[in-house]
Amino acid sequence: MTRARPPLPADTVREVGEFGVIARVVARAGAARLAEVGPGDDAAVVTTPDGRVVATTDVLVEGRHFRRDWSSAEDIGHKAAAANLADVAAMGARATALLVGLACPSDTPIGWLEGVATGLAEECAPLGAAVVGGDTVASAPGSDAVVLSVTALGDLGGRPPVLRSGARAGDVVALAGRLGWSACGLAVLRRGFSSPLAAVAAHRRPSPPYAAGPAAAAAGATAMCDVSDGLLADTGHVAEASGVVLDLDRAALGDACLVPEGPLQQVGAALGVDPLVWVLTGGEDHALVATFPAGTPLPAGWRVIGVVRSADPAAGVLVDGEPAETVARALGAEGTGHAHFG
Repeated sequence: MTRARPPLPADTVREVGEFGVIARVVARAGAARLAEVGPGDDAAVVTTPDGRVVATTDVLVEGRHFRRDWSSAEDIGHKAAAANLADVAAMGARATALLVGLACPSDTPIGWLEGVATGLAEECAPLGAAVVGGDTVASAPGSDAVVLSVTALGDLGGRPPVLRSGARAGDVVALAGRLGWSACGLAVLRRGFSSPLAAVAAHRRPSPPYAAGPAAAAAGATAMCDVSDGLLADTGHVAEASGVVLDLDRAALGDACLVPEGPLQQVGAALGVDPLVWVLTGGEDHALVATFPAGTPLPAGWRVIGVVRSADPAAGVLVDGEPAETVARALGAEGTGHAHFG
């Protein structure tokens, strides 16, 4: 005789159903300034004043990008939105809308999904963007992992996109935002602690400098990217795409990212880690790094952290003249940043 399955609580994805889930999420989505048609139809319609659309997608997998025992549902929503909105800003564009795909177990509490939706909406709202559509599906049988796939759309405002390939010898390298804080917070959480709170909060909810991207584009930035995998790794993409050598200044980075006697130094001292390793190789702060012609007045929030040395077939990144890989190893890092299939 087959034993009857105990009933699930009424407020789970299985009991509420697909359209119930969608209704709960849509109720928290907010309004996108440039959306003509939002959630509820076969597709959304978002206006494109510039005539072009910036589009980017990130996938966040539970256990790799977030943990529900470390972060609240709202935190995870904020983080999922930030990863994509920062990419839009790194092109010199302003975000207009998000599309969200969700796979989750059928016993996921609906309140948790509402929290994610709230986090997504709160991260988008100051930019005039919102979730305008998406899809939901049950996770594969036997899988308890939640997967969030977020696509962000953006508008260039009539400017050309700022690519990774435009850096030229003689440019300065500049940073907007902070580095190393998310990696420091992750190190704390991995050891079972939850303080210093500022570092842990930085891992749970990144604070990308969204306005700095369009401002850099307007000021004449020649190349730009967001720092999601680590400064050395991501500036390496700029160096390779542009065919140049970027030389970063260790002291300038310390001044820009390390608050005197701040959380990174406190945690570093406790763990025996040089906090500069988090600044150089830590990801998920979603700061922006860009190159500007020498002498360009930098927009507010941007600080010079290096120079573009030369055009070179052996393009790469240096720190105070030393190869990035050598510096990373000397600091005890396993590489120059996050390797997705490493």
